[in-house]
Amino acid sequence: MPMQASEIEQLLRASFPNAKIDVSGDDGVHMAAMVVDESFRGKNRVQQQRAVYAALKGKMDGAAGELHALALTTKAPD
Repeated sequence: MPMQASEIEQLLRASFPNAKIDVSGDDGVHMAAMVVDESFRGKNRVQQQRAVYAALKGKMDGAAGELHALALTTKAPD
């Protein structure tokens, strides 16, 4: 079952409650998310993206995943 942008945002918000989060995409399978959070400060891009994938709680895991592609933009606030 495809995921809605609001579902993705809820999962991200649970792990990043103070983040600026923007989720877009309308097909429920190919989505984009921007997460700006202080917890990313001092972490490289791979570490930031791993944190986001962990927040999605397996929704992107292989054939069982509900989300096929998520274009990520992650950074610490300016």
